[in-house]
Amino acid sequence: MLVISSREFRDKQAEYMDRADKGEQIIVQRGRDKAYAITPVKSSDIYINTQVLSEDFVTGEQIKERVHQHIDKLFSK
Repeated sequence: MLVISSREFRDKQAEYMDRADKGEQIIVQRGRDKAYAITPVKSSDIYINTQVLSEDFVTGEQIKERVHQHIDKLFSK
């Protein structure tokens, strides 16, 4: 694991991203109490993609309608 300062990362950003691509753990230290891990993102790491959005997207109006239906059902009992 390599720990570098945020200034060092800024100065040699491409180098550290290349090293992360090769599997090296890169930690960027920012100040005394903050640190960030530099890791490559794979397509399997993306939680929301265009396919999910197109299939599961719900508009505000649809949510409002579902809430009203639920409330109506509760009060009809």
